[in-house]
Amino acid sequence: MIRAGAALALLMGMPASAEPVALDGFALDRTEVTVGAFAAYLAEAGTETTAEREGGGFEWGAGWERRAGWTYAAPQGTPAAPDEPAVHVTWHEAQAFCAAQDGRLPTREEWAAAAYTERRATPQGGFRTGQTYAYPVGDTPEGMNNNRRGHVSVGTTKPGVNGLFDMGGNVWEWLADRRDGDALTAGGSWWYGPAQTRISGMQWKPADFYAVYVGFRCAYDPGGQ
Repeated sequence: MIRAGAALALLMGMPASAEPVALDGFALDRTEVTVGAFAAYLAEAGTETTAEREGGGFEWGAGWERRAGWTYAAPQGTPAAPDEPAVHVTWHEAQAFCAAQDGRLPTREEWAAAAYTERRATPQGGFRTGQTYAYPVGDTPEGMNNNRRGHVSVGTTKPGVNGLFDMGGNVWEWLADRRDGDALTAGGSWWYGPAQTRISGMQWKPADFYAVYVGFRCAYDPGGQ
């Protein structure tokens, strides 16, 4: 099976960063799920997102404010490029996308293992096998997108631990972990500073929440890709 994201990447000439990285006992998307991949999934499923149905997603202003027309396809009101991360997506919508790719959302434990501890036998970028780092890009936060202006296209920032992109900065990402009506997010975003990109910076958000800062990536079990 060629997953929707991989097929779209091939058709559009997108980089191989769309493919998952094999880790210990699971695999994880190298980048955040893109607008192009998510659009292909929605078209095939014949559905639309909550942000579309409700007239737009949220941004922080004087509290959470709905922005008319802001959806995964136009995250800040203008059309997104296919290689931008899909945002304005609820936990439920992210989970459904991953399930359609024979995957699932990663757990907190998987996220931490992938984002902070280098597991490659021959790592690149100055990383050391077995070493745990403070940030997903190394000992310092340099190279993450914390620009406070908006997200950037996937695979365009500094490659981090295990060759993964944007495990810190760019957009928050939904995890599988639930606590009543809330779900855990990790990685911080372009709006937040480096502190939120550390393992201690994970935050609980309502699972039915959707905003300009929140996207996701998928995990896969052996034999499930």
